[in-house]
Amino acid sequence: MSTAPTLDPTRTALLVMDYQPAILALLPEGDGNALLGRVEGAIAGVRANGGTIAYVRVGFTEADWDAIPAINKSFAPLAQHRVMHHEDPATAIHERLDPQDGDIIVRKTRYGGMSTTDLDRQLRERGITTLVVSGISTSGVVLSTVIDAADRDYQLYVLSDGVADPDTEVHNGLLHQVFPSRAHIVDTAELHALLRGD
Repeated sequence: MSTAPTLDPTRTALLVMDYQPAILALLPEGDGNALLGRVEGAIAGVRANGGTIAYVRVGFTEADWDAIPAINKSFAPLAQHRVMHHEDPATAIHERLDPQDGDIIVRKTRYGGMSTTDLDRQLRERGITTLVVSGISTSGVVLSTVIDAADRDYQLYVLSDGVADPDTEVHNGLLHQVFPSRAHIVDTAELHALLRGD
């Protein structure tokens, strides 16, 4: 059993970040389906216990592309090639994780879930103090959001089997060496136990 502290589901949000067809396609063949299944279960568990689901997706408008400077090593190539348009079906939230009324949904234009969105404000307005983080990729949105959210004093849990990265070595290094100093590492089974108060 996890040694993570108990959480209050009503003050907890599950962040479901970059679960978009275009990003899932970057993972090794077959990994995406299992990952989607685990996150589906986590969403259902958080919902059933009165928690909040917050979806973060990346997508760009023409103006967003035009605003990306050439010096931005990660995002300038996306702007140059005009990829990940916000209306492209490949940038939609995956249909298996379909948002429901009352969920938070934000669209970002950089790695972090909070840096180019009003996610932090929406969470604070709902009294959210605890975040459970899931997303693709571990070295992108998850890393950026965990560091940012830790600096904003959220209690953090990283869902170890709800995050993935094309680079397994980087993924493991972050989960075992970087994130534990900022977050509690739990898997989906441990999350369900925490939600039940076991």
